[in-house]
Amino acid sequence: MKISLPSGKIISGSPDTSILESLKNEGIYLTSSCGGKGTCGKCKIIIRSGSVNTRSAIKLTQEEIKKGYTLACQTFPEGDVLIEIPKESMLTLEGRIATGKSKDLQALLRSTGAGIEPLTERIVLQLPHPSLNDNISDLERLKRELFSKGLGCLRVPFRFLTDLAKTVRKKDWEVTLCIIHTEDCNEITNIFPDNKKTPRYGIAVDIGTTTLVVYLIDLADGSLVDIASTYNSQIRFGDDVITRIVYATEHNGLKNLNKAVITDINIFLSLLKKTHHVDFDSIDQFVIAGNTTMTHLFLGLDPSAIREEPYIPTANSFPLAFAGELGLKINPNTPVYAFPCVASYVGGDIVSGVLAARLHKKQELSLFMDIGTNGEIVLGNSEWLVAAACSAGPCFEGSGIKHGMRATEGAIEDVRINRETLEPEIKIIGDTAPMGICGSGMIDVVAEMFLTGILNQKGKLQQEVSKRIREGEDGLEFVVYSQDDRDIVLTEPDIENIIRAKAAIYAGFSILLKEVGYTFDDIHKVYIAGGFGKFLDIEKAVILGMLPDISREKFEYMGNTSITGAYLCAISRKMREEAEEIARKMTYLELSVSRSFMDEYVSALFIPHTNIDAFSSVKKLMKK
Repeated sequence: MKISLPSGKIISGSPDTSILESLKNEGIYLTSSCGGKGTCGKCKIIIRSGSVNTRSAIKLTQEEIKKGYTLACQTFPEGDVLIEIPKESMLTLEGRIATGKSKDLQALLRSTGAGIEPLTERIVLQLPHPSLNDNISDLERLKRELFSKGLGCLRVPFRFLTDLAKTVRKKDWEVTLCIIHTEDCNEITNIFPDNKKTPRYGIAVDIGTTTLVVYLIDLADGSLVDIASTYNSQIRFGDDVITRIVYATEHNGLKNLNKAVITDINIFLSLLKKTHHVDFDSIDQFVIAGNTTMTHLFLGLDPSAIREEPYIPTANSFPLAFAGELGLKINPNTPVYAFPCVASYVGGDIVSGVLAARLHKKQELSLFMDIGTNGEIVLGNSEWLVAAACSAGPCFEGSGIKHGMRATEGAIEDVRINRETLEPEIKIIGDTAPMGICGSGMIDVVAEMFLTGILNQKGKLQQEVSKRIREGEDGLEFVVYSQDDRDIVLTEPDIENIIRAKAAIYAGFSILLKEVGYTFDDIHKVYIAGGFGKFLDIEKAVILGMLPDISREKFEYMGNTSITGAYLCAISRKMREEAEEIARKMTYLELSVSRSFMDEYVSALFIPHTNIDAFSSVKKLMKK
């Protein structure tokens, strides 16, 4: 049975295998936020010829069905078929290499008071030649020389003994040792013949649910040599952590998820090696930061209990691993440090973020937030830290929204509604034809619709106010864009999703503050992290009721703090010690079992909130 594409490519199909799976098996990936359950409506294809069995078309409009559209995950071939894949359905996973600037990172390191003191160290030794008068073993000779340099405790793993005799003699008894420093002892991670003290590189990786970022760092001066970034290929198996945990446990997919992220990283390592002529033996250390689920999947650990009450991960603190154990294609003895996690839904990326924001060193009360597929919040100062995670859902990443998409080329990222004509004015990433709307665009348009009366406080469209409101397949919808035979709309169910997500985030803030006896007025600074925050209009987020109505000067965008913290740990042993301390001192508050959280959440299911007095600036705008 053949599935043909307009390009001429032919793949095999089966009546028992969905077209989505058949495409995936051939390395052709479609956007599938729900992991192939038919609930997101993103994996649209067009059947040009042939007979298929379609199990569900609930996410398609009647117009789309007439044009031959179907969902690849719900469609099974009954014979040879010819299909077409619309551009918006294709999942692009290509990486990009871009030169990075390290001045800000190096300045941040200096501001911490930490010097450049990587986790590993290289020591060059000229061993005395053995003789009849000095006839101790090669290993004892090595240890004796190290002891004379002040390194009394030294572990030599057995794997180095097999080639030790050859290594020490290859360059006339001159060797370079790569040593990792631990609390109680030092351990050899590599032995090389000759003087190979330089060059030395470190790798820092942020494993996000949606994106992957890799830094190549020169350990000599802390400079950033290069950056690589792309989508996390695990999105082939679902957009959010819960979908991936289900795939890992119910579909025996743990190996596939692990392989996907390891392959992504290996591709980047290969590109960095080729671009900068880096010898993999010169990479001394590897640091990763990710949420608890991403860290488990990277290490190949069972994540199943993370999503089940009482939400217990396999581990929060991870023993040092080595590249060869994990399948990373660099020197197999390179140590791999994974940031410690705090709980199932507050992971190493948040610990890394707090480290980068220096929240744990500030005297004043500060709030750290990372808004992505989930919303993680940390409140505290140098004396204490308390954290919580609110399940905002993946709507701000485009999932669950009819025309939602990530903040990539073709996404509507900014919307203004003309106060006179009530016509939307849009800004598109890449200045190209729009394909959908991303999280920042969603917040903008909902806030703008509310201010212009198109939307009421309950999130219901007011059909008599604007001619752009029409009846659609899912009820009333607002047409954000209509041109070139393409409509991009925001439906009432979409708006409900957005309001639920913002309500969860705001309720998380409120409960966290109430639990420790503070109010929003007590906050000195709000640090916003994550890729989503980069495009966030603070004013619109306050109008929506997602962020508190406090002085806008208190908000500070921090960028990708997860990779910044990973960089700091790769450069400095002191920063690694601080990361471990942050994880130990952070108290986790489980919101899912809090009755108070549900009360706060329900109160926040209005624009901006049921307590309008808490949003005085929005109240003034409403009067206007």
